[in-house]
Amino acid sequence: MGMKSVFQTIARSLAILLTVALLPFGAAQANELANFLSDLEPADLAPGADAFGPVSPETKVAPVLKGGETVAWAFLTSDFVGTTGYSGKPIHVVAGIDHDAVLTGVKLVEHSEPIILIGIPNSKMIALTEGYTGLDLKIEAETGGEGHDLDIISGATVTIMVIDDSLVRAGIKVSRLMGLGGLAPTQAEGPKREIDMGQNMVSDWTTLAGDGSVRRMTLDVGQVNAAFEATGDAKAIKRPERGEPEDTFIDMHMALVSVPSIGRSLLGEGEYKNLTEWLEEGEHAILVLGRGSYSFKGSGYVRGGIFDRIQLIQGDDSVRFFDKQQRRLGDLATEDSPTFTELDIFKIPADAEFDPAEPFRMQLLVQRAIGAVEKVFLTFDLGYKLPESYLLPAAAAPVALVDNAEDEANAKAALWQRIWRDKTVEIGVLGTMLLVLTGVFFFQFHATMNARVFFWFRMSFLTVSLVFLGWYTNAQLSVVNLMALAGSLRSGFTWDAFLMDPLVFIQWFAIAAALLFWGRGAYCGWLCPFGALQELTNKIARAFKVPQITLPWGLHERLWPLKYMIFLGLFGLSIVSIPLAETYAEIEPFKTAIILKFVREWPFVVFALVLLGLGLFIERFYCRYLCPLGAALAIPARMRMFDWLRRYKECGSPCQTCANECPVQAIHPTGEINPNECVDCMHCQVLYQSETKCPVVIKQIKRRAKTGSVDLNIPLGKPPAGHPNANKTTTS
Repeated sequence: MGMKSVFQTIARSLAILLTVALLPFGAAQANELANFLSDLEPADLAPGADAFGPVSPETKVAPVLKGGETVAWAFLTSDFVGTTGYSGKPIHVVAGIDHDAVLTGVKLVEHSEPIILIGIPNSKMIALTEGYTGLDLKIEAETGGEGHDLDIISGATVTIMVIDDSLVRAGIKVSRLMGLGGLAPTQAEGPKREIDMGQNMVSDWTTLAGDGSVRRMTLDVGQVNAAFEATGDAKAIKRPERGEPEDTFIDMHMALVSVPSIGRSLLGEGEYKNLTEWLEEGEHAILVLGRGSYSFKGSGYVRGGIFDRIQLIQGDDSVRFFDKQQRRLGDLATEDSPTFTELDIFKIPADAEFDPAEPFRMQLLVQRAIGAVEKVFLTFDLGYKLPESYLLPAAAAPVALVDNAEDEANAKAALWQRIWRDKTVEIGVLGTMLLVLTGVFFFQFHATMNARVFFWFRMSFLTVSLVFLGWYTNAQLSVVNLMALAGSLRSGFTWDAFLMDPLVFIQWFAIAAALLFWGRGAYCGWLCPFGALQELTNKIARAFKVPQITLPWGLHERLWPLKYMIFLGLFGLSIVSIPLAETYAEIEPFKTAIILKFVREWPFVVFALVLLGLGLFIERFYCRYLCPLGAALAIPARMRMFDWLRRYKECGSPCQTCANECPVQAIHPTGEINPNECVDCMHCQVLYQSETKCPVVIKQIKRRAKTGSVDLNIPLGKPPAGHPNANKTTTS
């Protein structure tokens, strides 16, 4: 059996009681961009926007409109890349991106992250997500997604890194798909796409602008002046453009009018017929429209026959236009179109090897005179991508919306590997803790020989669990983790989500193995930060002579089932609604006491303090009676394979020392240890060898002293060879 199969077997064994969750529970509503846009305002994704256009079924993006003009494109990250979070479900983020490949607005619209519910306000997550507004994806494409600083919220590292990764990768894909910011498209293998020349549908300006048939770039005077100021050229800064900052510098539109439907709609039948007669085989034409104080044509074509302010760029090829490749257009055929001062058709020659099915961009050169003959130049790009509806479907697949399965898997692997690298030190410390604990469990008889040494070792280990695993790394496990596992198993198990948090993953893997050897005590008794907090505070209370309460066995035994009932109740709620179950999982005080360190609303703090207060009088009160995580671990712990804790036949009858001193009353009056309740504190093993408390050991010492036949090779507390209980053991 391969390692992957072994891992999957272990993971499923942890959720043995959650298999009901694998049953279908109705069909979930599809998470599509259109559904989320209905709950958003256009201005959320682009300043001043007032409407959304229809979602294109080919590109899965929707235009964001302002006064009928497309100012940005809306996309859903989960449509383009994997966004699976720690919950095993996608984190849905809708973002707007402008023609220059800059995010204009970002909204976190839906998630099922349990880590967010560990006390972190959703408003904090929303604010951080919206902080990606203004991210320049051109820089991210150049730097491999490392062109910005990553803000992390303590306790939500995995979620933030998933949001960051999905926004950057999805944004770059949309930019390439739509030809935004001059980003080169991802080329699809196979033959080139071809235009469907049989389409002759005539549309109005609003439709053409909405579906991307007409693309737009608008610059105002303020933007241009700011761009020249950013160059740091003092001469250019001293000569700003005239006018108010909001005045239009240039409003430039472009359309590929050699496509029949676009050409007929914008030019009219007569002009489109003239265009087809003008174009030779293999040639195409674009319509460029402009208004504002700056002309995209300039005057160079008058003097030298070349339009020096614009050039068409596709991939590594560029096309400059000459006067013989240009024709003026008198007016547009669309009645609802704006008024333009410049309307020109440019021919793209066949030898330019232009592919109309692939994205391209028109680069505008903006110049500023700083002397008699000296000028400074800036460039701005207007991207264009022909909508898929104009292309024949029989050709090769279009530019991929999502990478193939191998590429997506590699991207997910790179993300969790990055997280693991960032936590190398923490992983090393946890690995050392697990190695030490494993050694203690395997050699527990020797580890517990000296009661004082073992006591301080245990207190030190619990302190490290509380401070390091709990308060420092926030690696407190929760029943919410198990509900996330159940949801993942139901919807299709993948390792990616669980690998996002290395410390939690390693602990669960270690627990899965420990359940087979020792039961639940390895975690509950040693690694649980809140369990450590309870025990440490109880020890402090004992030092101050706080009276300890021992519940009558009958009452104690009847309170045990409470935690199992709580767990089953949460499990039932998770089948109906995981978010509802996660809300009621606040029965766990871990969020308040460990993750948020008591910095939370007062009802949660009071609840946690009450539980800790009860624990001062009844050691590990919460662990004994209320903990749903302990209950969940106790049930599969029945699969344990070995019996480790040593017992004498006198244990329970007549001796009750271990039963009376067990910190969690896990030993029955008859002497049996209940493995479901034992936390493997090993206090019974200390007593097993005690020369002052264990009657069996004391009796051995007296007998040896009386006969004078002390065998120094036989440790005190261990029955001599041949004794009927020499090898008698039971499990905790």
